[in-house]
Amino acid sequence: MRLLSLLLLGALLQTAAAAERQPNIVFCFADDMGRYASLYQKLDGKGTVNDLIKTPNIDRIAREGVLFKNAHVCAPSCTPCRSALLSGQYFWRTGRAAILQGAKWDPKIPAYPLLLKEAGYHIGKSYKVWSPGSPADAPYGEQAHAYEKAGRRVNDFSENVTKMVAGGKTIAAAKQELYDEVAGNFDAFIADRKEGQPFCFWYGPTNVHRKWVKGSGAALWGLDPEQLKGKPPAFLPDVPEVREDLASYFGEIMAFDACVGVFLKKLETLGELDNTLFVVSGDHGAPGFPHGKCNLYDFGTHVTLAVRGAGTVGGRVVDDFVNLMDLAPTYLELGGVTPPAVMTGRSLIPVLRSSKSGQVDPARNFVITGRERHVESAREGFLPYPQRALRTPDYLYILNFKPDRMPMGDAGKLDSSAEELTENTHVSFADMDSSPTKAWLIGERNNPLWKQHFDWAFALRPGEELYAIGKDPFEIKNVANDPDYATIRDQMRERLMAELTRTKDPRVENNGAFFETAPMAGPLPDDIAKPKRGKGPGKKK
Repeated sequence: MRLLSLLLLGALLQTAAAAERQPNIVFCFADDMGRYASLYQKLDGKGTVNDLIKTPNIDRIAREGVLFKNAHVCAPSCTPCRSALLSGQYFWRTGRAAILQGAKWDPKIPAYPLLLKEAGYHIGKSYKVWSPGSPADAPYGEQAHAYEKAGRRVNDFSENVTKMVAGGKTIAAAKQELYDEVAGNFDAFIADRKEGQPFCFWYGPTNVHRKWVKGSGAALWGLDPEQLKGKPPAFLPDVPEVREDLASYFGEIMAFDACVGVFLKKLETLGELDNTLFVVSGDHGAPGFPHGKCNLYDFGTHVTLAVRGAGTVGGRVVDDFVNLMDLAPTYLELGGVTPPAVMTGRSLIPVLRSSKSGQVDPARNFVITGRERHVESAREGFLPYPQRALRTPDYLYILNFKPDRMPMGDAGKLDSSAEELTENTHVSFADMDSSPTKAWLIGERNNPLWKQHFDWAFALRPGEELYAIGKDPFEIKNVANDPDYATIRDQMRERLMAELTRTKDPRVENNGAFFETAPMAGPLPDDIAKPKRGKGPGKKK
């Protein structure tokens, strides 16, 4: 009897010790991923592009955890999006980190990874955290916490797998080589951890960012582009070239999903899976497609978000609107660190630990997004294309502060060859990544059948845009000037401006002077390397 009591006491002590341990955090964050996972097909219904993609590992996290239907980035541009996420603030509050080309990190801005490190966490990362900009990955301690010696080839997934297959390897063996590199980097990170120390790891591959091998979705993943026929959103031309481009994009997301599976297995082997907050998301919408990356439409800001473990009540789908800046205070609260008062994001812990599905927090019924300078916006040269938007369950309102500027940059050399338009972002409309889709649209710009699609992508936009989501889910019919929507438009504008004013957005102060003068606009500052024109988009941004 005494032995049984001792065993029970030991078990209780172990349980109490486990409960007192700070949870781990593993964050898998894919460049340019958008809102794609096979579970979203069940939410959205058949007949959408999500029909084609298969993401068993992301689906597992969502089934065993929480799948968010309405997660949005703060800005649909890599660096400002990540600035918001790492700082827990709206991107416009991060100084020079609020732009992409010309970004510089201010070390005075609190960043959640470094705060967790101060609190005793073992932190590490593989691949991209915060770049381009200077210093690279500054909010994560620059390269002091990088674990990449096992290899970086996963960042050019289809290129490297295709090359290995051409050299005689099977597709499966070539893929496994890259997965093993990912695993090796994580093993090295875990090996540096002190016994019992909580850890925070960021996995940031760039393979979903262009460019990838044309046709690789079919060649490497068996994705038939023709199964997408009739399913692309209305602003995308439903033609073979675009369907193939989408299939290749989805192949890269499936490669990311396979790497998510690597981390799941590693955590299970370590016995740490349930004590780990496992989060999967992406930094904005699809690159090289109209309405995607660099746009405030849903296709540009709406992203996957699935969360599992560390007290999360699983098996739920949540309607609450989430801005990814909410992740920083979430991670800090989980790690026992009080989020700094400067953070405008709100912790998701109450939502994650609720037992409710659908709308959990009634106050989470909107997100605000925005954009400033991306690559080299506007025909005047090196000026931003400033936008802010308010998204609610029923409407999207966009305020374009400088409607006389081109939203995707200068038209440039429209008569360039299809090959050059596919390979070199800077040839034309530099704020849309080069791609087969972009080249096809530019080539068909004078075809009456596709002129509207070209204009949706590249033409001047009015000062205000308003879309009624229920009637217009693809956001292509602007009703801002429709008298029937005048009251809603005015209410949305007032609500947006109130939040911009409350959070001290420089765009609404002094006529936007902060964003309109160097180094936020104009020629690139001396402390940032200028992009080499004519070299194409191989340098991922």
